[in-house]
Formats: sequence, structure tokens, C-alpha cells
Amino acid sequence: MSEPPRSPTCAWPNTLVILYTFLGWGLGVWLLTSGHWMLNVAGVLLTAHALIFSGYLIHECVHHSIFEGLRPNDRLGLLLSWLNGACLADYQRLKKKHLRHHTDRLDVVTFDYRAALGATPRWIRHSVLALEWAYVPVIEILMRGMIIAYPFRYGNAAARIRLLLLLAVRVAFFTALATISVKAVLLYALSYLLFLHVLRFLDAFQHTYEVFPSHSLAPAPADPRRTRRYEYENTYSNLLSERWSWLNLLVLNFPYHNAHHERAGESWYRLPALHQSLYGKKDQQVVTCRALARSYHRHRVSRVLAEDYGSVAADGERASGFLGAVGVSFLTAV
Repeated sequence: MSEPPRSPTCAWPNTLVILYTFLGWGLGVWLLTSGHWMLNVAGVLLTAHALIFSGYLIHECVHHSIFEGLRPNDRLGLLLSWLNGACLADYQRLKKKHLRHHTDRLDVVTFDYRAALGATPRWIRHSVLALEWAYVPVIEILMRGMIIAYPFRYGNAAARIRLLLLLAVRVAFFTALATISVKAVLLYALSYLLFLHVLRFLDAFQHTYEVFPSHSLAPAPADPRRTRRYEYENTYSNLLSERWSWLNLLVLNFPYHNAHHERAGESWYRLPALHQSLYGKKDQQVVTCRALARSYHRHRVSRVLAEDYGSVAADGERASGFLGAVGVSFLTAV
């Protein structure tokens, strides 16, 4: 799966963001152990933001846009995965599955959670929907639980041993943190939920692709409908702000999603300029987060079991019928 041509990488933006991510995570966790509530609040926000950056930096590593070579990108991606728990998945599978999202022009997922929920007793489905109504990201947590279950269903003995060792290391870390402060562990859980919400909000409204559940790494069956034009028309740039473009740096410019799909190997800090050169000041595929926030709230239950992601209107309240996606994170596609 080849990448489109990219501009030469520039070291200092990536260096600053990588340092912020690792140091911010460490400082954030330390602030969670403080006895002062204001420092705890700062710790929750800083830890959550470092986790968000760790996720989007992994995305950059998957597209080899941090370093020139493949190996340095993969090594950094693996290291970052220890921060947000993605280390429990096979990094190479995450990478290949995400690149299939680009080549197949589908939302390629490993687990069909809708089918799984459909096979459960009604009380379980209703409990899941009730928690989603209360803004608990149950599906995202379920998808991460399925990552843990994956080696026991599809993997070999080595994959199972690897997973158990990784789980032991993570349990040991949080046990050690709990000996310092149980409150810090609870606040870390809050930070992690904020991290999940930010990623799922942006993921929800970036495509109206078909979902293709498959644990295989083989390409999806070819479909002549899925052209470059189809990719553009079913991809959306859900910018935090058009007027103050710097705000999109808070999520590492991930909302410039049409530009990313046009040139997947372009570094995060070049996406605003690429977006401007491709689409100008106004583009029909831009739907701001301000417009999407109402849909995120209104459809938070119905989107869980919906058959498709809905549609974006040409004018007016464009996002009113945009239900959005659930469970399509690149961090859970193994």
C-alpha cells in the first residue's frame, strides 16, 4: 500500500509536539496525585490532551510523516501506543487496517459491534444505550475490550502471551499509582474518557463511508463506485474553526480530513496550507464542529444501532441529518 508523494519533513514541529506529548503526560499524571483540586483539574486536562496527541501522532507514524524512514516511524508509534493503551493491539495490524481505510475507501473495522449487540439479551442492549445517552462512551470501551479478546479467538499462543504480559505491565503501573493516590487513578480514568470523547467526536463526522467488518488484512472486494470522487464526496473536514485556524492545532490538524485523504503522507503542520491550496476559503465538504455539536448530542443514542451514518445537507442546518459513526477509531481496527 503505497503513500502519495509528500513534502520533505521538518524536524522542529514534530520534536516540539512529541516532547509535549510525553512530558505533558508525565506532568499531567503527577498533577493528578496533588492534594489541591485546581492542580487536579489541570492534571486531568493536560493528561487528556497528551493522550489525544499520542493518538494523532500514532496516525502520523502510520502514514510515515514524522521521520523519513519506515522503522523510526514504527518505533515512535509503538512507544506512543504505551501512553494510550493501543499497545495492547498489534501495531502492524493497526497500521495495515488503517491504510486499507484509504485504499479501499471504506470504514474497515475488525469487530461488528452492532451484530454483537444484536445477539445479546435486550437488557444488555438497553443498558448500553442508556449509558451512551448519559455520555459514557461504552462502544469505544467495548471496542478496546474486543482488542483484548482478539488474540484468544484469532491469535496464536505467542500473541496471547504477549497480551497477558502487556496487561500485567499496565495493571502494575496503575496499582503503583493507586498506592500513591487512589484519587489519581480515578482522575486518570476521567482523563481517558475525555480522550475517548474527543477522538470519537472527530471520527464520527469525517466520513459517510460504508462499514466493512473483517478481521482479515486482505483488500475488500473492488467496487467501481468507490472512486476518488466518491472519496472526496464522502469525506468531511470537521474543522474546530474556519476563522481561527490555529484552534485546529489542539487536535493536531486532524479535522483537515479531505486534505489528508488527498495527500495522506502530508505532515499535520502542512495540512492547513494544503487544504487552502486544494479547496480555497469555501468548500462544500467543510462542516465545522460548531454545527456538528448539536448532531453529536441529538443522535448520541440513535447512531449506535443506525444502519448508516446519515447525510449532510447542501445548505441550511447541514448537519441535522448527519448521524455520524461509532466504533471506527484507527486505534481499534486490528
